[in-house]
Amino acid sequence: MNRINQLFANNPHNLLSLYFCAGAPRLEGTADVIRTLANNGISMIEVGIPFSDPMADGPVIQDAATKALRNGMSLNKLFDQLKDIRQDVQIPLVLMGYLNPIIHFGFERFCQKCVEVGVDGMILPDLPFKDYLEDFKPIADKYDLRIIMLITPETSDERIRFIDQNTDGFIYMVSSAATTGAQKEFDAAKQAYFNHVQSMHLQHATMIGFGISNHQTLQSAYDNANGAIIGSKFVQLLDNAEGDAEKAIKALFEALSK
Repeated sequence: MNRINQLFANNPHNLLSLYFCAGAPRLEGTADVIRTLANNGISMIEVGIPFSDPMADGPVIQDAATKALRNGMSLNKLFDQLKDIRQDVQIPLVLMGYLNPIIHFGFERFCQKCVEVGVDGMILPDLPFKDYLEDFKPIADKYDLRIIMLITPETSDERIRFIDQNTDGFIYMVSSAATTGAQKEFDAAKQAYFNHVQSMHLQHATMIGFGISNHQTLQSAYDNANGAIIGSKFVQLLDNAEGDAEKAIKALFEALSK
């Protein structure tokens, strides 16, 4: 069974997934960050593929992507860094990136490399759902890879149910239609959105991301989904720690306790 499906098989709660950008702040830090996070109890890891125009991301992740590209990060380099990761990391690994570099690399070749290094799925924010169904899903399914789709407060119920019926793994609930970035709290409108999606009783697990940076936002995600996804806050702490993942994760846990 795919590791993502294994993670959600028993409808677990209080899962924590972290995102970081491969190659930032240090080019060769990717495997070390993954191992450190896994050793500190993180449930799932999203490894960002740096891109020059990350339209869904806020300034923190944009800056990380710029640094990674300047450091020389590429898909070939990333797959090379991940080639031995499954010797000691068992949690699900998801690659998050934009279509341009993946299409340039070749999608089937990309899937083949994912399988070779033990990646379990991908998040492609700019992949149109029609293209996903017709062109990408059949190839991903061939390699037992999950393509995770995002929903936002603007996504209609009909669309949410259609996504739920035609994807696998989990559904990424974006807390707002804005770009990524830390928030102090989720307002009443976001809470209403979370509650509404909960009331739909979807067949797949949900994870809430975008804006989680403290105890209040983390607890809100835990209360309204299977878990939380944290990106910008951890990316910022990792940069502050100059790539020291142990120091960054300790600082994150401290911030999430407040």
